Amino acid sequence: MTDTAVRIDGNTLRLPGGVAVRFVRTLRLPETGTHPLPPGLGEFPVRRVADHPDTVPAEWRARGGVMLPVYLREAMWLSFAGTTRPAALQVGVGKVCAVSGRPWSDRLSQRPQNYLTLPRQPWLDGINSGTGTVRQFVAVPLGLGATVEGQVTGEEVWGGVQLQSFPLSEEALAEYHRQERLRRQRLSRERTRGSRAAGAFGAAPPMAAAAPGSARATRSRRSAPAAMGLGVGGTMRQEVYLDERPLRDWAETPAGRVFVHLVTPPQWQRITGEAPPPSPADRAAYTRAGLPWYDYYDQDAGDLAAPETLEAVRPVGDWLGADLEPWQQPSPGQVVPLKDAQGTPVEDGDW
Repeated sequence: MTDTAVRIDGNTLRLPGGVAVRFVRTLRLPETGTHPLPPGLGEFPVRRVADHPDTVPAEWRARGGVMLPVYLREAMWLSFAGTTRPAALQVGVGKVCAVSGRPWSDRLSQRPQNYLTLPRQPWLDGINSGTGTVRQFVAVPLGLGATVEGQVTGEEVWGGVQLQSFPLSEEALAEYHRQERLRRQRLSRERTRGSRAAGAFGAAPPMAAAAPGSARATRSRRSAPAAMGLGVGGTMRQEVYLDERPLRDWAETPAGRVFVHLVTPPQWQRITGEAPPPSPADRAAYTRAGLPWYDYYDQDAGDLAAPETLEAVRPVGDWLGADLEPWQQPSPGQVVPLKDAQGTPVEDGDW
């Protein structure tokens, strides 16, 4: 019998089919301009809702899943490092697809594509918003209309983040394993011949397995939910990759899913008894210290066009006021290329 359980391993969510998801704290970008990838500043702690039945709101118990604490206007990104084999992952923000802008669905679609392909997609920092760009995930309370959910659907009912994984079909998985055996045999032959490229050929891209910022209680102790959702902040350079597989390669039904509740720090402490993480880092101080930002480019992958519904989503500053945190542009030397650095073109001559 197939295991459909979603499990917590430390702060990593493991969905059936080998999918690993971590929620990473990061610097919030300015809402104007286009920026490199901000660093990872540690993982959000993740706890099961079922472990706190006496202190979580009733609707959270009904939805199940997990919860994590976020500050107002705190930014996050999702890391998929550690995913062990190909999978399609749907990401919802208030049950709006972060890739297609369409309502949440239990089926995969390619017109428009409503999922990410893992492990090819190493992370997701925001909603698909334009050619080669995303708008950063930023936490805001429900009720203002500032969330992606509120702007796309006109209602704020769900909040949080939703994840749903689809494995390869049996036939496609068998073919994947066959290709992997051939790849390992080829690597073994090349190592035997002393090939310098053998270690990198067909392997995961450098840094893809790590975060961009790594080396990248009352009468009834239950309190009213401080419901939070995700809006958008600044724009960064990041591709959302086009799936190169035919849709038939994926299972028709999901292997597992999970609802991720976003909790304010005070409510996190009331529910769990744990102190929340410290407030987010000062981005200007980070940049002044000469610490790295990142640029990721994959020359072999196609980028998904942004849907009109997501292109039209406005930043949270339109509701909460101007972003007063100072911005200091990183110097060129602080922006570290990951994977396929585009580099400077090399001119050819007469041979």
